[in-house]
Amino acid sequence: MSTQLFGIHAVQAALEFSPQKIQRAWVDGQRQDARLKQVIEELAALGIIPEKIDRKKMDRMADGKNHQGIVAAVELPAMRGEDQLKEDFEALTATPFYLVLDQVQDPHNLGACLRTADAVGVQGIIVTKDNAASITPTVCKVASGAAETVPVYQVTNLARTLRWLKEQNIWIMGAAGEAEQTVFEMQLDMPLAIVMGAEGSGMRHLTRQHCDFLVKIPMAGQVESLNVSVAAGVLMYETFRQKTLAKK
Repeated sequence: MSTQLFGIHAVQAALEFSPQKIQRAWVDGQRQDARLKQVIEELAALGIIPEKIDRKKMDRMADGKNHQGIVAAVELPAMRGEDQLKEDFEALTATPFYLVLDQVQDPHNLGACLRTADAVGVQGIIVTKDNAASITPTVCKVASGAAETVPVYQVTNLARTLRWLKEQNIWIMGAAGEAEQTVFEMQLDMPLAIVMGAEGSGMRHLTRQHCDFLVKIPMAGQVESLNVSVAAGVLMYETFRQKTLAKK
């Protein structure tokens, strides 16, 4: 199964991390800017000569979104399993940093989480096999290339996986609106897995039981909660901030 990536950044990410998965490409025949020319040259070096099409057709291919004059058909990244998670963990050289999504179903949320996870150095996103979003064309489009750089591990038994993470000396931090402590009060520069619950219902009871501690995001306005991907972004960036300060 393939998806269409659009935009210079997304296609460059595919060129850098998975060039073998690029199948075809199309470019706006009227654009001549240097960045687009460079991407075209890199595609040509792979033996892929982009087809020149008019702007209106490209707008339709990109569903009206900003394509910056280029669209590429790319094979979807493969989901990984529990065995691959353990193998990849053994190969880690940096402090472990994972995001766990407990039955998050909206592909837009998974795509947005992937994009932020790439930005802050998360080494993998762990998702449930049942009642959860997997990698789809929509996820790849929202992720803007991050679906190629951040592994997504699909597990059949999340509680078992959380127990395994704890056995590897990774702390499990769950997000819950009723938590007593805010994320800004916690020390997070340590091996960590951040757990986010499903849209609306939050973490399941068994998942919550496996968390070492819970945190909330302070809210000054009238809304009760943030979107899952936005909340995950806040927690990931606070962790990233603390890890960055700890290195100085």
